[in-house]
Amino acid sequence: MLRRHFLTGLLLSPFAARSGFSLAASAAKPAQVLPLWPKQPPGGGGPLGAMTFSAKGAQRNIAMPTLTVFKPVQPKGRAVLIAAGGGYTRIEMGKEAWPAAAWLAAQGYTAYVLSYRLPQEGWKDGALVSLQDAQRALRIVRHRENNVSVLGFSAGGHLLGMAANRADFHAYQASDAMDNLPATADRAALIYPIITLEPPYEHTSTHKVLVGKDASLSADTAWSVQSYVNPQSPPFFLVQAEDDPVSDPHNTLIMAAACKQQHVPVEMHRYPIGGHGFGLGKPGTQTIEWPGHYLQWLNA
Repeated sequence: MLRRHFLTGLLLSPFAARSGFSLAASAAKPAQVLPLWPKQPPGGGGPLGAMTFSAKGAQRNIAMPTLTVFKPVQPKGRAVLIAAGGGYTRIEMGKEAWPAAAWLAAQGYTAYVLSYRLPQEGWKDGALVSLQDAQRALRIVRHRENNVSVLGFSAGGHLLGMAANRADFHAYQASDAMDNLPATADRAALIYPIITLEPPYEHTSTHKVLVGKDASLSADTAWSVQSYVNPQSPPFFLVQAEDDPVSDPHNTLIMAAACKQQHVPVEMHRYPIGGHGFGLGKPGTQTIEWPGHYLQWLNA
């Protein structure tokens, strides 16, 4: 049985205290934090000490991955698993995951925010650890909910794109009965995602962390989301600004083309200005429109 912890705030962290973030204001019940693994995560290793937060709420030093649950006051009976970005060197909770979770809870969706392990923090399984956590998270949410979507930002979009398309891949050995459940998503939304690691798009932190600067083309391909789109993939919702300086704007075009080739439904929204890391939308740009389109897509 998973240990369940009920918190009176978002998280008992210095960032939450400084930010004054209020679950009451988000129409969500107090957060519930679920450990991903019954004991230690697979493979061994990992960082020492407590999790750390930047001034903007980015997590590092993640020794124990978790799911933080945002429960709506009036639930729709649907859930969304959320992974923020950060180039696999941090997790941008304050800018991306927490605001998205609060907003989704206000719309009646149960939101699960994933705090996943970062490959360069001493884990023996290296690049696989984030995918292991994403698959385990999908299994936990699938066990608790009937309808499960995923929402990933930037590198979190890469992570959940890989997980949503690779339901048959076993990134770790089963540790309990939970690991016999399917790691599937009913829908997948990727917001300014890193999709491909292949040339000429290998300049990202995601590429550096997962495969390394001098990786072979086969390694680049093996860690590219578009390589795994298949007829069983869920419908995709894609968002990107055409002036994105981090995730080349071709990323969403590459993903949309892969979906169309495999006859997977895809809806894409591209905006002329917005840059990267705009979360729920950058004021003064058309990127503020995407949450409305996303909600229509989710409700369809």
